[in-house]
Amino acid sequence: MTHADVLIIGAGAGGGAIARALAPTGKRILLVERGGFLPREAENWSPALVYQQERYKTEDRWRDGLSGLDFRASMYYHVGGNTKAYGAAMLRLREEDFGLVQTEDGPSPAWPISYADLAPYYDRAEADYSVHGDRDSDPTEPPAPPFPHGPIPHSARVGDVAERLRGAGLRPFALPMGVVRNHENENAGPFILRELFRSQGAETFDGYPDPTLLKADAETCGVRPALAFDNVRLRTGVTVTRLVPSASGREVARVEAIVDGKPTEFTADVVVLACGAVNTAALLLRSEVANSSGRVGRHFMRHVTTKFYSADMGIPNETYFQKTLALNDYYRGDGDAAHGDPWPLGHVHLMGKHLPEMIGPDLGMDAEEAHRFSAHSLDWWVQSEDLPLPENRVRLSPDGQIEIDYRLTNEASHVRLMDRFEAVLRTVGFDQFFRVPMPLRVMNHQCGTARMSADPADGVVDPNGRAHDLANLFIADASVFPSSAATNPTLTIVANAYRIADHLAADVL
Repeated sequence: MTHADVLIIGAGAGGGAIARALAPTGKRILLVERGGFLPREAENWSPALVYQQERYKTEDRWRDGLSGLDFRASMYYHVGGNTKAYGAAMLRLREEDFGLVQTEDGPSPAWPISYADLAPYYDRAEADYSVHGDRDSDPTEPPAPPFPHGPIPHSARVGDVAERLRGAGLRPFALPMGVVRNHENENAGPFILRELFRSQGAETFDGYPDPTLLKADAETCGVRPALAFDNVRLRTGVTVTRLVPSASGREVARVEAIVDGKPTEFTADVVVLACGAVNTAALLLRSEVANSSGRVGRHFMRHVTTKFYSADMGIPNETYFQKTLALNDYYRGDGDAAHGDPWPLGHVHLMGKHLPEMIGPDLGMDAEEAHRFSAHSLDWWVQSEDLPLPENRVRLSPDGQIEIDYRLTNEASHVRLMDRFEAVLRTVGFDQFFRVPMPLRVMNHQCGTARMSADPADGVVDPNGRAHDLANLFIADASVFPSSAATNPTLTIVANAYRIADHLAADVL
């Protein structure tokens, strides 16, 4: 049996942040991860292997509880978790997202903490994740100091589209992106990185592993800095199977796991779960702990998301690093007077440049058609807030398989967001559009299954991340989110994990 002062389960965004923040305390910290280090290899940039064959994703099969059909979960079990292949868009929740928000399909609940509670931790997360952006360009940006680094420059084509959108009355802004300078790319200079990106996989930055370590992921920005301290250890290949409570039922007494095919046990003064919203809920359900409220697994959210392809077939897009532009004009439904909407609609940003091998399967095009369209397309990611319905939930089947019951909310608002954006794009010259809604298996933004609440009857953890039922169990991933808002969750996961770590260091350890 191995004992630690702090046992962290999961080496993704939340677990990496907790480890990094607690490392200077000198406490014995053990970070365990079911996968290993994702190999840095030429195959990292192969669209056929990564996008079509899903080379690095788990083989785990989950079940759609509503249709009864199984699907391969879009999950990365590696050191760094899903951030190994995320797009590194690092946005804060808007200040009002922490309060009650009325959406078309119902109310989005308030958080038990405010933006002010997270603001200093957002600052820290942006610094540690080397976020590049322009604070003054987003009209919905909450109060904050300047970004640690200036924005990534637009390519000529993206810059031209940004100007045209401004001319049409919108307010496009520089998308905050996490891009790291380290010992392997330190010659990048004052962020004139276009040629570096061009020679080192710019087109496969978003949604692909990054062997150059330019991407600010949880391995690079969380786990590796933590491991620089002698008191922090990482064990890979550890699949945690059960949390075993003490005789009193008020603490986690031990943690059961399979390591190299053998049953193993761990003990710790403090246990931190950071497995992702689905797997954290599944582990709690499997362990039959922390669920006196009946809320574990409920209130599952993942955003309403669509790939929105657009093209002006008369103008080529030779952009290599495309993911630099975003819009929040419709975030609260406060667009132009002629098309004002009473409901929040959502957020739009450019995806990384989609290659023909990606566009072909998405749009049902043959190779020639996909090459022709890709040469002209700008590829957008559109996301809207979904609601934390109690019936949207993670469950376990009798044989232990993960099942997810999920129905979309605010879908009509999401469609209107795309309709309004498409209308503007048509006025600035775009003439082809395709919409590809993301299926349930795309779990990029999973959250909400162990939500924080001041009232133990209404959630799983308190505002400091401690389980209401177990004094030494904390949760530090997106499962604690009471709402999804409409921004990418990673920066908020990291910031909240830093906040929890400060509480642990000051009041618990």
